Amino acid sequence: MSEKNLWGGRFSGKADPGFAEFNNSFRFDRRLFEVDVRASIAYCAALERAGVLISAEATQIQNGLETVLAEGVSEESAAEDVHSFVEARLVELVGDVGRKLHTGRSRNDQVATDFRIWMREALDDVSGLVREAQGALVRFAESNSDVVVPGYTHLQRAQPVLLAHWCLAYFEMLARDRERFAETRRRVNVLPLGSAALAGTSFSIDREALAASLGFEAVSRNSLDGVSDRDFCVEFLSDCSLVMVHLSRLAEDIILYATSEFGFFVLGDAIATGSSLMPQKKNPDSMELVRGKAGRVFGDLMGTLTMLKGLPLAYNKDMQEDKEAVFDALDTVSACLQVTSTVMRNITVDTERARAAASTGYMNATELADYLVRKGVPFRDAHEVVGRVVMRAIDRQQELQELSLEELRQFSPEFDADVYEALTLEATLTSKLQIGGTARETVSESLKSARQVLAGSFPDR
Repeated sequence: MSEKNLWGGRFSGKADPGFAEFNNSFRFDRRLFEVDVRASIAYCAALERAGVLISAEATQIQNGLETVLAEGVSEESAAEDVHSFVEARLVELVGDVGRKLHTGRSRNDQVATDFRIWMREALDDVSGLVREAQGALVRFAESNSDVVVPGYTHLQRAQPVLLAHWCLAYFEMLARDRERFAETRRRVNVLPLGSAALAGTSFSIDREALAASLGFEAVSRNSLDGVSDRDFCVEFLSDCSLVMVHLSRLAEDIILYATSEFGFFVLGDAIATGSSLMPQKKNPDSMELVRGKAGRVFGDLMGTLTMLKGLPLAYNKDMQEDKEAVFDALDTVSACLQVTSTVMRNITVDTERARAAASTGYMNATELADYLVRKGVPFRDAHEVVGRVVMRAIDRQQELQELSLEELRQFSPEFDADVYEALTLEATLTSKLQIGGTARETVSESLKSARQVLAGSFPDR
């Protein structure tokens, strides 16, 4: 198929081959092929409604575009971009009538329209992958509903929590990610077509009817903004970056919990690799790659922000840089979500080691202070008392519940025999019964709500 620039009439000489290669975007924007053809079919109908095309011409063009769509996009083409590719092939198929399709349309509003359609569908796809990752977390939580692990602050053992509670923390993060994708989709779903190059079209295109035919909820209200706006790309990249923050944190937890020092998780062979030198090694490469790829998506966001920050109105060729960043972010986030879901299906929990870790290291110290508060001791005084009790236990190399009642009463006369029940692991969990706490009953209700969210019968929170 021969290719011809869409802008050649003003020029008598040929572009330098090096510049032409530098300028071309077909190698990456061919991903927009299908949406470009679909948008062109809708625009053809709009031209017919506007009286620019007669019925026979519109039918000829639309049939030609359907053929182009069926043929697919060529991997090898001399086209400057995918839009040139589609138009050139259309003209080859239907002749000069195909040249009428671009009436009242610029590549500026054409590109912006294609990109918004593509992103709208990408948002739906990646949101579905986030939902799958949430489902994997819920299934892992349900399979290990009785498991207790240490909760950490500053990476120091703090208080015991249910492993399911830990899973649901990441479920909530991903729920907010899905909400952000949905909010971004609403702003993406605005039609710029009809803005032409920058000043608007001089043909009587019914933009609202055109928007409806392409599934857009609104039309852009300013032609300059319509062709030069890329904040929807920034929003998408920001949303993707936050997903990667959450996946990276989850990956870090899994990496730590799978170490021999922690020993809570055992990674299945399907999600780990070995060492080329040390035969005993089982490396969490799956999660390390997820953690590492977060920086790549952050770079896509920063590069796009930097590209946009000084651009005058309206369109500038700098904006060609938006697509590779967005495409890369989508591919990376999608792969990381899929791998994360796979990892959650291939983890075995060492329940005894996790429970032992959750039962030692004075993790019931807060419960001891709360016990004194229930006896009428002000919390700050109770905190001071328990701090001294912990020091005694450390000196004796004993846990708090191993200290005798007589020893405890040396620190406060409020200690009584019922203190030992308050210090048990189950009592520590059961006391956290309020909404959002780690009590078994509360976590069970949270898992039920999570299932309803995934089933679509309960809105994301």
